Amino acid sequence: MLIKRQPDGIDLPFPSEITPRAIFESRRDFIRKLALGSIAGSSLIEMASRAAFAEPGVQRLAGKPNPNYVVPDKPTAYKDATTYNNFYEFGADKSSPARYAPAMKTRPWTVAIEGEVKKPMTLDIDTLLKLAPIEERIYRLRCVEGWSMVIPWEGYPFSELMKMVEPTSNAKYVEFVTAEDKETMIGLRRPILDWPYVEGLRIDEAAHPLTLLTLGMYGQVLPNQNGAPVRIVVPWKYGFKSAKSIVKIRFVREQPHTAWNVAAPNEYGFYSNVNPQVDHPRWSQASERRIGEDGFFAKKRPTLMFNGYNGVAPLYSGMDLKKYY
Repeated sequence: MLIKRQPDGIDLPFPSEITPRAIFESRRDFIRKLALGSIAGSSLIEMASRAAFAEPGVQRLAGKPNPNYVVPDKPTAYKDATTYNNFYEFGADKSSPARYAPAMKTRPWTVAIEGEVKKPMTLDIDTLLKLAPIEERIYRLRCVEGWSMVIPWEGYPFSELMKMVEPTSNAKYVEFVTAEDKETMIGLRRPILDWPYVEGLRIDEAAHPLTLLTLGMYGQVLPNQNGAPVRIVVPWKYGFKSAKSIVKIRFVREQPHTAWNVAAPNEYGFYSNVNPQVDHPRWSQASERRIGEDGFFAKKRPTLMFNGYNGVAPLYSGMDLKKYY
């Protein structure tokens, strides 16, 4: 994977990591009011994920907060989450997706569901938006490069879609295929990967309640650079497993040939679970930097096994997670 580094290997802080005085003072006032009991604790999640990060002029996608899927971490600022991205179809630089992705058209948009299913179908984005009640879930996202974010996502369990198409007993894996728009996706001009981008999950991983068919973030529709109009979020795996801008979902018998695993199998395994005990060949995975929060002088935080989602451990009972990395 290509990584852009600062001069002399210095990891410079993001602008958001330098707190303006006005915001600092407002936080002090907020803490004072909280201590006095004037702000109800149940409203904190809603404040953090909606009002505090809303982007003006963007279509809202209000989902009901699901308290069963919330991490205690502070959400990443919307600006950081939408301007520091990996989306190689729009370039390898972290700022390229925000610069070039807005040119991609996300309406009309359809997703074909095919393969080992009883009811293959093609659904448009409006149907997907109405397929199941939209939830808001605050998930950690850990990148294989060593940085992480905390994002309020809008969507519903991928298992809801599975119920609709009814996979057969032959379906052992699910393959996700990203759009291949050669007109707007300038990254396709470079042979970084074998396009289109393909990712995959084992069928039980796809059916796990944490696996989210994602249609929005921060209470509004997904920005193009974050995988509009529909993507997958698998929070216990490294971020590249969460395929963006999906146009095809295939239920298959054999393990899919996924993009990064094909490009560099010694670096990117099929499973790609967040595992601090398994280093990338070129760097350690034992710690991470939280974008917008872990500043220039802050010590990196320890990386959690399965990104902290230990409830998925039974999926890998008996497996050697150093061999199946």
